[in-house]
Amino acid sequence: MTADTMIATILRQAPADRRSCVAAWRQLSDILAQRGNQLADDDIRRSLHALAVLRPQIPETVRRDCARAIARHSRFAPIVALYANDVPAVSLAMLRDAQLAEQDWLALLPATGPMARSFLAARRDLPEGVNRALASLGAASVALPQPANLAEPAMPTAVEAAPEPATSVDAEPSQISELVRRIDKYQAGRGQPAAAPRPAPAARASFLFETGPDGVIHWVEGIPRGAVIGLSIAEAALGGEPGTDGVAAGAFRQRAEMINARMTLEGAESDAGEWRFSALPWFDRSSGQFRGYRGSARRPQRNEIPYGLPTEDSAGDSIRQLIHELRSPLNAISGFAQIISGQMFGPVSGAYRAMADTIVADATAIQAIIDDLQAATQPVADTPVPASGHSDVEAITAQVERDLAPLFADHGVGISISRIGGPFHAAVEDISARRMIGRLITALVDVSESNASLVGQLLVDPVHREVLQLRLVRPMAIRFTPARDLLDPSYSPEGDAPGAAILSLGFSLRLVDSLARAAGGHLDIGHNALTLHLPSATPASAADPVVHSHED
Repeated sequence: MTADTMIATILRQAPADRRSCVAAWRQLSDILAQRGNQLADDDIRRSLHALAVLRPQIPETVRRDCARAIARHSRFAPIVALYANDVPAVSLAMLRDAQLAEQDWLALLPATGPMARSFLAARRDLPEGVNRALASLGAASVALPQPANLAEPAMPTAVEAAPEPATSVDAEPSQISELVRRIDKYQAGRGQPAAAPRPAPAARASFLFETGPDGVIHWVEGIPRGAVIGLSIAEAALGGEPGTDGVAAGAFRQRAEMINARMTLEGAESDAGEWRFSALPWFDRSSGQFRGYRGSARRPQRNEIPYGLPTEDSAGDSIRQLIHELRSPLNAISGFAQIISGQMFGPVSGAYRAMADTIVADATAIQAIIDDLQAATQPVADTPVPASGHSDVEAITAQVERDLAPLFADHGVGISISRIGGPFHAAVEDISARRMIGRLITALVDVSESNASLVGQLLVDPVHREVLQLRLVRPMAIRFTPARDLLDPSYSPEGDAPGAAILSLGFSLRLVDSLARAAGGHLDIGHNALTLHLPSATPASAADPVVHSHED
């Protein structure tokens, strides 16, 4: 299917719900990023207009994750411009890694705001001509005037009525169309080869900063503005996001001195990473009003970093420590609930027994999640340990389909897994096979569209007859997602099924792959399907080529 046909198909289907909007956003962004230079002008304008209309309905986290996914392989300036003119977090995710030709950058700069230009000023791999253009504009300068037909409406006075919200939606596609025209005109007028990247500078050792009364950093010296401006010391950053730790947030609430608090930055290699900072509050001399903090940041010293802890293992060790701290209270809660449910200490009313049964069921579900976390953090041995038992993969798959029938009904998703050949006996423990197959199917159902069907095959590998394969076709929401993003534990294309927010798609796929490798198999992410490979316990001569179909 050609790119223009794919775009026509996407635009022909009006998104009916939030999930459909997210899927359309991801698909259009990926097509424009990879094949935008091959599309006709009309298809480009229609696609950019659709993205501009969809943007208010797409969560910021989805737009940011999508920008990260397409930034490195995007060579199409208009899609870069669309993301560059988004909120700072989305703009940074795109402009930090985007790779364009020098003439595209030069045509793009006048259409970007001061925040986006400050992000570009922090990069050290841009062509020399782009750096000169940034220097002439100024990273903190006011955005350049737009053409007359793109001028933003003036702010309404007390007498004038406020403009309708729809005008901003209409103005945005017009601005993007004008940007496409300007880029095309610029490329037709000149074409200079991009300059060779300059060597990265040495890592910075320190910098100064100042915040406002709200704790947001608004002035820095000694480091590019784009790496620090806009960060807040008033709130602790979570989930590895750039920002400060809880020590700084607690001190800010008390207007107290901050000493050796942690700060994490993103950006160029010389600026990114962990910092230590100290800051003092300052007040207006005449009124005594709190005005913010002034401080300095430095790189952590050797004795401030845990000794002998490899970076790649820190995340796994943290999760294992979390698991250890969760199991004890969870077992205690579950144990007391079972005592109440079983009336071991005397008669208990029906309402309390029902509440205790609910607690036991919730504790069991949490215990399953903890088991998944523990399995995902276990290192995979170079030589898999042979399984002590065998499992019937066909029977397990059928059982999983029956167990997940309520989930299929809630999502309006059907399932059709055909059997090719057989028998399907795997050299894998029964409980391990159930976890792999159940988690894989659940993860794909979570991201499937309503009224869609999950299609797959259970077969014996046609080349290596000692291997079983469970193939599942990619749902539309992840049809064009790179394998690297699918295996990112933080990646999830807005699945809203129970548990999706806790165990994302990326985590679930890594878990399945980890369990499969421990059993001597692996999970393969292809262009069209995800394939679970498991070692067969049936001799190759016993394979049966008959095709069976099983649908729910």
